[in-house]
Amino acid sequence: MKLSIVIPVYQVETTLDRCMESVVSQDFDDFEVVLVDDGSTDRSPLLCDEWARRDRRISVIHKQNGGLSDARNAGIEQASGLYITFIDSDDYIGPGTLRAVMDRMDGNDILEYPICRFCDTKEQALLAFGEKVYSNADQYWLATKAYQHTYACNKIYRRSLFDDVRYPVGRVFEDAYTLPLLLRRARVIATTGEGCYYYCLNSQGITATAQGQELRQLLDAHLEGAMPMNDEYYMRLLNIQMDVCRLTGDKPRLPSRHITAVSGLKNRLKSAVLNTFGINVLCNINKVTHRLCRW
Repeated sequence: MKLSIVIPVYQVETTLDRCMESVVSQDFDDFEVVLVDDGSTDRSPLLCDEWARRDRRISVIHKQNGGLSDARNAGIEQASGLYITFIDSDDYIGPGTLRAVMDRMDGNDILEYPICRFCDTKEQALLAFGEKVYSNADQYWLATKAYQHTYACNKIYRRSLFDDVRYPVGRVFEDAYTLPLLLRRARVIATTGEGCYYYCLNSQGITATAQGQELRQLLDAHLEGAMPMNDEYYMRLLNIQMDVCRLTGDKPRLPSRHITAVSGLKNRLKSAVLNTFGINVLCNINKVTHRLCRW
């Protein structure tokens, strides 16, 4: 078996069929699908079993609810392919995607392919890549701005990378925590402009509803990942840190840094304050500004 496709399933009776149709209709068939029913209480478990009856490549795990990380980990345990990928059950992939990406996997440990983010919303945007190969995880991280798209989906991984890596149960933004661990174990990382993953925004999901506690975990994931940092990456983390301080009252954990190369008026203003007064003052100004705006 060349590819294992792990699909966590939770309360998705309205989207699971669309997801599965996009997989089984591919013109590449050397794969298995592991559907992980994470304690769904709607018709999702029945739909999973129906798909398994219809296609011998599909197996189902029924388990108590443990969250997305726990469901992915259960799928990883059962996966038998040389490579592994993840698809969320409210998303789908474009025609010809699996053949296009698998044709490019030889010699690569991780391959990232295009993703259409926030499908059917005003924020919809295609994140596309060129045909590039990186033998250095640090180079990939900064050159592709991977810190902006740490998604578990839209990537194919050599299964052996997960031999001692699992998604953190009980944490949100688990992708941002896990990708650096996988990158450190990968020898060759590649990107391609072929194929497409369609990410559909869930209005109840963590991306849309994150508050202070969740953003704290996102910041922690990046700080624990210890990936290389340039000014642009730092400014992204700075924005998260400012929100965490404002929403939770935490003191800054992100160290101050002297910024020399940023674009955009807001970033230039932030960096000027940061360079002159430090991160504590900047976060306090941000708090006061938001209070005044609410008035």
